[in-house]
Amino acid sequence: MLNAASTRLGRVSLSLAWALSVVFLILSGIGYRVLASYLKVATDSPVELSVPLSDFPVRIGTWVGEDVAISEIVQRVAGNDDYVNRLYIDKDRGLWANVYIAYSARPRTMIGHKPEICYTGGGWVCDNTEETGFSSLSGRSMPCFVHRFHMPAPRSDEIVVLNYYVVNGQVSIDESTFSGLGMRTPNIGGDAARYVAHIQISSVLESSVRTAAKDMTELILGFFPNASGKVKVVGY
Repeated sequence: MLNAASTRLGRVSLSLAWALSVVFLILSGIGYRVLASYLKVATDSPVELSVPLSDFPVRIGTWVGEDVAISEIVQRVAGNDDYVNRLYIDKDRGLWANVYIAYSARPRTMIGHKPEICYTGGGWVCDNTEETGFSSLSGRSMPCFVHRFHMPAPRSDEIVVLNYYVVNGQVSIDESTFSGLGMRTPNIGGDAARYVAHIQISSVLESSVRTAAKDMTELILGFFPNASGKVKVVGY
């Protein structure tokens, strides 16, 4: 009798263990789906700047800008939280430059999005890339790259592209500053001050891109949180 009772008890215990295991697996699956859904919503929702880039001035000194549309496909590939793409013309000095400012609070999405990859992917041939710099209106020294491209024959188009990054308030040309493990993790909290901004200024003349960079960079920096999380143009 004792052995039979022990056997029945063992079977009950085993059944209970199996039942608990099944319940645990079901709950784990539900928990995983809920967490995955939450993470997807958190990572897919754009992180908003205090002042959207659409508010970037159309008139800057003698420069006058006009928005240039970017295709939805390019926007999806870029994966930015905010951007502005604008053609600026300075009739007084006979200059023009296209200014593209892209902001991402998910730094990992900015990796690999640089002129020597994007332009060559669009059919341009890279002639050379120079690590150089320029001075802002306030006299600050800013690092940058200057790239020179041309279209293969029979076309004769040429373009010069100046670019640099703003990483958590600091100007940089080093992609490694936002490609490390710490910057690859999801920005679940939507912290707008944990970001990368990519600035590209292009034209047919190097003098045009350098002049635009000098005239506009201080204002560009004012739209992004500094190291303390403060945004200069709030209330601008």
